[in-house]
Amino acid sequence: MNSVPDRTQRTAVVTGGGGGIGAAICARLVQAGYVVYVADLAVSAAEAVAARVGGVALELDVVSTSSVTGAVSRMLEEAGSIDVLVNAVGWDEHRPIVESDDKFIAHVLEINLAGPIRMTREVLPSMMRAGYGRIVNIASDAGRVGSSLEGVYSAAKAGIIAFTKTTAREAARAGITANCVCPGPTDTALLSGIIAKSPDAEKVISAITRSTPLKRLGMPDDVAVGVLMFAGDDAGFITGQTLSVSGGLTMV
Repeated sequence: MNSVPDRTQRTAVVTGGGGGIGAAICARLVQAGYVVYVADLAVSAAEAVAARVGGVALELDVVSTSSVTGAVSRMLEEAGSIDVLVNAVGWDEHRPIVESDDKFIAHVLEINLAGPIRMTREVLPSMMRAGYGRIVNIASDAGRVGSSLEGVYSAAKAGIIAFTKTTAREAARAGITANCVCPGPTDTALLSGIIAKSPDAEKVISAITRSTPLKRLGMPDDVAVGVLMFAGDDAGFITGQTLSVSGGLTMV
């Protein structure tokens, strides 16, 4: 679906909506009655998800300011408002800190930290004018407790948690909430790609599963449930919070 949205409905945009956790979030939001923009750099993936769940595909590169401003302008012109922003875009690759060169560091930080900041900066003014908004950032338990071979990614996600709290403080008087959802190990194509490069992939997955009290990996829809809660009208008195969706793997 790529028609002009119904202006009587709440409008949501999900970055990284073309797959994995982002796609599951899009599906949940559509089911709950939102008009959902499925935003992704891979426009063909965004179109496929939009067609499957009933959303609006939107080409978006969060590392490009012009792409972000253009996408936000289009959404405001078509929908009249952006009521919910979900920053779900993310990327990682396992590397020891000593092997993390400047190019790799910049790439990880641009996608996982600067991108969500850029999106929030562009969307906030319209939310403030409307006196309403829900911002949900997908961080990671790696940003809460650290994760071996994910030093730069962990730093970026820790930054997202702190950024979310600051956004919550700055935007509260305008009726806007900002919260964070931190997935633990989740069965996505990104995780599969990372694990596939390990010679002990099966042992890694087995060890993670054994360490998780609920004895399984997370699924994208598990994370989407937490996002849907924060995005709803009923969560209007919840802001600046960090929710771990990890099957009990982390409990701090």
